[in-house]
Amino acid sequence: MRRPGLDRSLAVLFAVNVLNFYDRGVLGALVEPIRREFSLSDTQIGALTTVFTLLYAVVGLPAGRAADTWSRKKLLALGVSVWAGLTAWGGLASSYLMLLLSRLGVAVGECVCAPAATSWIGDLFPASRRSRALALFMLGVPIGLALSFSISGPVAQARGWRTALVLAALPAVALVPLLLTLREPERGAAEAAPAHTASAWSLLRIPTLWWIIASGALVNFNLYALSAFLPAFLTRFHGLSVGRAGFWAGVGSGVAGVAGGLVAGAWGDRAIRRRPNGRMLAAGQTSLLAAPAALCGIAQPAGSASLAIWCIMAAYGLLNMYYGFVYASIHDIVAPRLRGTTMALYFLAMYLCGAAFGPLITGRLSDFLARRAAAAAGSAALTEASRAAGLHQAMYLIPALALALSLVLFAGARTIARDMARRHSYNLAK
Repeated sequence: MRRPGLDRSLAVLFAVNVLNFYDRGVLGALVEPIRREFSLSDTQIGALTTVFTLLYAVVGLPAGRAADTWSRKKLLALGVSVWAGLTAWGGLASSYLMLLLSRLGVAVGECVCAPAATSWIGDLFPASRRSRALALFMLGVPIGLALSFSISGPVAQARGWRTALVLAALPAVALVPLLLTLREPERGAAEAAPAHTASAWSLLRIPTLWWIIASGALVNFNLYALSAFLPAFLTRFHGLSVGRAGFWAGVGSGVAGVAGGLVAGAWGDRAIRRRPNGRMLAAGQTSLLAAPAALCGIAQPAGSASLAIWCIMAAYGLLNMYYGFVYASIHDIVAPRLRGTTMALYFLAMYLCGAAFGPLITGRLSDFLARRAAAAAGSAALTEASRAAGLHQAMYLIPALALALSLVLFAGARTIARDMARRHSYNLAK
């Protein structure tokens, strides 16, 4: 029987994650007006996300420990207040440096969200229902980005990019008081066996966790590169306006991400009942399908925006299925009192090894290929046509890494059954 308190808690945590990714992804819809105002290169644009991600990863480790030892409710309320306030402050930026500093502040606030919220959800729902619950929570990624792109792009075109940043912060005014009304569950409340206390160092002895961390680096390299450059790609290469590019990137990612997340939640809970490694196998299969979908979208000729969006969004939806499968798999192999720490460790390694460099490497590659395209055309300076060609060619990184992601997930599927059995045996022994 479903309890209303569980549904309300999950709904509020979902709303927190929507705002988390709305504010995190807002600059993606504003790339072109910000680039023109501050005369930025694609490398500098990518660096805004990279410095955000590096600080997020480092500060996230103590935030994860706090999620295992302190009130997750208070931690989340504090984090939302900080990141929303700094998002709005970015609207006052008079230089690239000031904008960069505002994003660092956003990173400090947002680093508490995933460790605290996923640990909280793990204590609300048993293993048989956890994939669906975590998949619903992670729908905040595509919905938050969809709202960010589809609202911020048109607002920036009509009222300027600074207004779009201030607007992105406003939902926190209602969300923080709502969050503080929730009742936080005890750690381990949803476990069939009593929760045991283990050392954080024991996490390093779980083979599947290493494969999951590697997979996180790959999937987030792709998703962060798409978030940073997809609207710019649609504007430069396919000729859409800033407003239309933001709107269609937002609507497409929202529909595809929600569909992928809902399917992953239902599929993941069925898969774990059939075989212990069912969730990891499903994650590998969907990532494998994402590679040709992304390749098809990026390969479309200039002006074929509709087909490009359809194919890229299919890949995006398939990649977003990762969260429902893999985050639930983390809970399958890790004790409740270490889940906040585990998520922080996962984010630290995943961001430092992948997500932090998705936008930066894509941006640097775009600049390099743009200079080469300009030289081939006989131009000593970068033109808008050469910038479009450079970004188009750089986007081919995405299908290549989607293929690598599937191989890593299949490797994790080979070890997870043993790790699940080991954790179960340890609980019984206690």
